[in-house]
Formats: sequence, C-alpha cells, structure tokens
Amino acid sequence: MQKSLGVIFGVTLCLSLILHSCFLIPKPQLQPLTIGITTWPGFDIVLYAKAADIFKRRGLDVNLVRFENQQDSSRAVMRGALDAAFVALWDAVQVDAGDDKPVIVLVTNISYGADGIVAQAPIKTVKDLKGKRVGAKLGTVNHLILLEALKQNKMLPTDVQIADVANETAAQLVEKKQLDAAVIWQPLLGETAKKAQGNIIYTTKEVDSLVIDTLLTRKANIQAKKAELIQFLSAWLDIMYAVQTKPAEVYEKVAQLLKQSPASFASDYAGLKKGDIPMQKRMFQDQGRLQQGLEQMSQLLQSDKRAGRLPRQDLEINRELITTAIEGWKS
Repeated sequence: MQKSLGVIFGVTLCLSLILHSCFLIPKPQLQPLTIGITTWPGFDIVLYAKAADIFKRRGLDVNLVRFENQQDSSRAVMRGALDAAFVALWDAVQVDAGDDKPVIVLVTNISYGADGIVAQAPIKTVKDLKGKRVGAKLGTVNHLILLEALKQNKMLPTDVQIADVANETAAQLVEKKQLDAAVIWQPLLGETAKKAQGNIIYTTKEVDSLVIDTLLTRKANIQAKKAELIQFLSAWLDIMYAVQTKPAEVYEKVAQLLKQSPASFASDYAGLKKGDIPMQKRMFQDQGRLQQGLEQMSQLLQSDKRAGRLPRQDLEINRELITTAIEGWKS
C-alpha cells in the first residue's frame, strides 16, 4: 500500500511538472512591423489602434512611418524598407518593378463621395468639361478619378486637357480662376468650391468607385511575417468594430492625434465605405470586386497614354491572410 501511494505520488508529481513546464514555454514573439502611411482618413483611422492599445493586445509592435505620397511608400515596400504600406490600388498596380511581387492583403476603404471634381461656376456637369483644362496629377488617384468620371459620362480621356499638378496646387489654381476644374479630395474639395464660388460636379458617390484603398506587402513577407500580418489584419477588424460600435470615441482619439476636431475627421471619414468584414468578403472572394477593379484599372490606364505607365501584370491578391483573420476574429 505504501509502495502504491509512492508510485501514485511520483506519477502525480511528474504530470504536475510536465503541465507546469507547458505553461512556462514562452509564446513565439511576433516580429516588429514597419508600415508606411500617407494622410487620408481611410488610413488614419489605424491610429486608433495605437491610442486604444489594440496593437499591444494583439502582441504587435507597429511603427507607422509617414510618407508624402503613395508612390514612395509603395517603392519602399518593394525594396524591403517597409513590411507593408497603405496605398490606393491604383498606385499598387503601377509600383516600380523589383525582385519581388506586390501583394494586396486588405482593403481599408472605398471612396464614396470623399473624392470629386470641383469646377468654375459656369460648368455644371462633367460633360461641360469638354475642351477644358482640368487639374489632376498624371498617374495618380486623381487621374483615375477623372478617367472614371469621363467614362461614366461616355466621354474620352482626350476630351479634356489635363494640367499635371498635385492636389493642393490644383485647388489654388481653381481659386485663382487659372483652371477650369480640378480633381481633389475632401475636405479641400468642399473648401475649394466655396472659395472659388464654383460647383462640385462629380464625386465618387456616383459610381462603384475604383478608388479602392488597400494594404500592400510583397510576396516574401507572406511567409516571413505571416503571423504578424494576420494579427495586424485582426487589429484592423478590431478598429472597424470600434467604428461601428463607438464611433465618437474612435473619431475623438484619432482627431486628437491628427490635431483636428473630431467633427472634422468624422465628416471626412463619412465619405468612405469602411473596410469591415462584409467588405473584405466582397473584395476578396473569387473573381470579386478587387479582381474586377484590377481589370478595369488596366483598361483605364491603357486608354490614356498620358499616365506614362502600364499596369503591372503580376500584382497578387492574397485571400488567405484576411480569411484567417476573419475566421479567428472575435469582438
């Protein structure tokens, strides 16, 4: 009997030690992520994850690096200086060639009124732009918006003259009456219309817009930083849930970091369709909106040689990471 008790005690002790040792095994530590970002409400919403410790709870160390334009941040991803970047699909499809392939893993938003065309008072419709000078930086999203508007109104790219100027410059030139119209985004779009006493003759609310914003990475990172990217996408879903359930808190925290008013940021963000779970499913399903968008962008790029670039044919849409994030996500 005593021997039996000793055996039982010994087995129990071994099991206890084994179980205890299992709990002492450290979880694999996630590597840091460096993400490029440009100023845009659909991207800036990610700042809430910093303010509300969402990244921390997901075990992530995320460094957000500001860029002036998405062409530069896209290049930095392909050269290995960034793990990923928030960029428009239009910029992703034109990113410089490199040793790796560009990959889209997330849709952050679709423009739904946040971008548009402002014109001088006599111009009332897009059709009235025929023969006019329109400000839009060639090859950028502004150029895409113009091509999208022209196609919607059964016009050719050559029906308008394009002044190859950036967003802020275009707005100033419209105010000075030196341009007939310009493609710009909110809040500058509404401000320029008031200052120039002109008209907003088109916004992306009129179409299922190709102004689709995304998270871009490169093929090598799909395996090298798979766990980190999945957690980042899970954090993004956390943010979208917070926007749905407590928008005032989200807008206040993000606006504070951007040094603007919560009402102003809320107004800017209202011009977007947010990248929540239903949107991800629509975008990433087989032959979904992302694939359709790529094909339509390719056609638009080729329709106007002034863009100066041909679309990349090797850009990949990765469904695995966002699908994994959605399946494992809990509010």
